[in-house]
Amino acid sequence: MSSTLTEITGRIVCAPWFQRLVILTILLAGVLAGIETDAGMLASHGPVLRALDVLVLGVFIIEVLLKITASCPRPWNYFRDGWNVFDFVVVVLCLLPMDSQFAVVLRLGRTLRLLRLVSALPKLQLLVGALIKSFSSMGYVGLLLGLMFYIYAITGVHLFGGHDKEHFGSLSKAFMTLFQTITLDDWKFLFVSAQGSAPAVAAVYFISFILLGTMIMLNLFIGIIMNSMEEMHAELDEYNEAKRDVAEKGSVLADVTELDRQLTALKSQLTLLRTKLTQDAP
Repeated sequence: MSSTLTEITGRIVCAPWFQRLVILTILLAGVLAGIETDAGMLASHGPVLRALDVLVLGVFIIEVLLKITASCPRPWNYFRDGWNVFDFVVVVLCLLPMDSQFAVVLRLGRTLRLLRLVSALPKLQLLVGALIKSFSSMGYVGLLLGLMFYIYAITGVHLFGGHDKEHFGSLSKAFMTLFQTITLDDWKFLFVSAQGSAPAVAAVYFISFILLGTMIMLNLFIGIIMNSMEEMHAELDEYNEAKRDVAEKGSVLADVTELDRQLTALKSQLTLLRTKLTQDAP
């Protein structure tokens, strides 16, 4: 009975209609999270919104229970997947009592339900996995970018701090000015404000920083993420190929087992026939 229940729940969890139902429920949860920010909507449609919220939570709880049941007789295998752990934590947060001490956590859990869309869509999982995979490499690029910020901030304070105290009067102000510059947000105004009596120096300063920071450093980040995505695609292809090999081996093994069973039955029939012929012989 247990194995039958595990097979049934496994088929339900893997069924396309069930996955589409979960995605629609997550989208509904996102819509509800946005509507709940409107006090007027809460006042006029509070009971309906609460009923829909209970419905969404019920679907999520059923999904968790089905996945845990499908992992039997080793239910702890469910928690070996990081996305399953995230889904479980979100459900637990939404089950907290609506008291004053848990109100903020409960609202946070309801908002995080929209992130479950990542765990429901394999393509988004691939994208997030590639982003996480690139963190180690991005750390060195970030360190280099921070070093460049520090050097340019000190240089800016020495060059422009005397006549442009608003943007380069201190190291912290210079950092904020450089951050605004690297985002290309009205950097021309910063350039005009800083140039003073040395426009050529200011031009070299700002243009070199924009080229190094925006055109090179940020492109390095993009390149690292793209490389991580290629690696994730390669790993996914290897995983799918391994699954196909296992499935093919399992199919061949099943065929061999069936042939062995048929041979055993044939041997039994031959033995019975030989015994009968021996008994009928004069």
